[in-house]
Amino acid sequence: MLITEILARNARMYGKETALVEREPSKNVRKEITWQEFDDQANQLAHALISMGVQKGDRVVHLMTNCIEWLPIYFGILRTGAWAVPLNFRFVAKTIKRCVETAEAKVIIFGEEFIERIHSIKNDLDKWVNTYIFVGPEELRPDYAASLQKTLSSQPEVDPKVDIQITDEAGLYFTSGTTGTPKATLLTHRNLEFACYVENHHHLQTRNDNFLCIPPLYHTGAKMHWFGNFIVGARSVILKGVEPKWIMEAISEERVTVVWLLVPWALDILFAVQSGELKLKDYNLDQWRLMHIGAQPVPPNLIKEWKRIFPHHLYDTNYGLTECTGPGCVHLGMENMHKVGAIGIPGFDWEIKIVDDRLNAVKPGQPGELMVKGPGVMKEYYNNPEATKASLIDSWLLTGDIARQDEDGFIWLVDRKKDVIITGGENIYPVEIEDFLQTHPKIFDVAVIGLPSLRLGEISTAIIQLKPGEELTKEEINDFCQALPRFKRPRRIIFDEVPRNPTGKIEKPKLRKKYAGMSESFKI
Repeated sequence: MLITEILARNARMYGKETALVEREPSKNVRKEITWQEFDDQANQLAHALISMGVQKGDRVVHLMTNCIEWLPIYFGILRTGAWAVPLNFRFVAKTIKRCVETAEAKVIIFGEEFIERIHSIKNDLDKWVNTYIFVGPEELRPDYAASLQKTLSSQPEVDPKVDIQITDEAGLYFTSGTTGTPKATLLTHRNLEFACYVENHHHLQTRNDNFLCIPPLYHTGAKMHWFGNFIVGARSVILKGVEPKWIMEAISEERVTVVWLLVPWALDILFAVQSGELKLKDYNLDQWRLMHIGAQPVPPNLIKEWKRIFPHHLYDTNYGLTECTGPGCVHLGMENMHKVGAIGIPGFDWEIKIVDDRLNAVKPGQPGELMVKGPGVMKEYYNNPEATKASLIDSWLLTGDIARQDEDGFIWLVDRKKDVIITGGENIYPVEIEDFLQTHPKIFDVAVIGLPSLRLGEISTAIIQLKPGEELTKEEINDFCQALPRFKRPRRIIFDEVPRNPTGKIEKPKLRKKYAGMSESFKI
């Protein structure tokens, strides 16, 4: 079933019930819409786009921060048969231009946060874009853009009945770019439908669940986790802000049952509880049944501490890629707490294998590149046949992640293939060192990168962010690292903030660029 048909079904069956709640604590604002309003708004936008000349197969850029309008707009685009092209709200103007050019987009729907960025490149964008729709206050609307509210008000609330097949293209998602220039991942309606079943199968959402969505909706992770609630017509809350107090208030006041966190947010909550800033007795949390984490390696000690403070919570680790329609191709499983640290086992209807550079299966326990196969694998990298050919082999996707499989069949993520540090001929996997350093009680976050060395090729460098108010010397770090094999110990220690993108992934290209000039001073 098309996800647009699932929305129509929810409107028919649960039309008067709340579908989405938006909370913006910094402005003390709360909004909500029902399933019927959600469906009506999607239909109105679809009719508006069609009246503006949008046809099946056209591309519509969706450039907004999280808000209650985000999902109705997304579904409205899909109902025209056009491709939705959600963009990272942190993309600078030149990256937005490159994405619009790659997609050859006809329409851009954008929020007030992007006025300056769009204005700075509009002359270039006009080569492809013929319609701009603005989502925001009328007094801020650029004169070249139509108002979303005025555009919707004159349109019918009925399905435009465009002929869309499950195998048709649905969305163009640009990768996060943590390993280089973002690539355009082409997903089908079948991919999106499958993501609904995977998420619901893994986390068992029912109509009684309420999902708290904090990560950005442009990313497949946030939206596809929401799909687990969506497919059963359960409500969800969109929270604008990541302060621990705001998260707890939303869970308590909205009676949230399922929360997907990124590692930094989970750490912030733990620190706030430990410091007394958050007092759990002040909140109604009995209904909260599941906390799960994805998008990045999860330090086992974080989950150990989480279970100490929240002993009744179920927990799951989720692994996925944009190219797999988000999370779920591998997951720990809520019943497998004894394997915390692993990314888990193949997800629902997924297959995996671990291979060497010649694509031969490695021996059990040995590291190799993880390959996955299932109905969630992308159609292609759009207009990039070379990248597609390198990544898709007989319907198997090369993930670019180095992993190993233990004797029980659980998969352990070792590192990104492109992040592996080769020093003196030895392969060093930064995640192993990062996990070790994060067990230090004074360390908040850490990133390990390779920097050039004339003698060894590369050396491992640890960028360490301390917890607020803590002090630590390089000598103390070196002493702590004596527990590591000698070749895995960081050769250089830098105290600095660790940059992460909106989905929690460490921005290692940014760190390599920042510290590249330091390589000349290495005397190794």
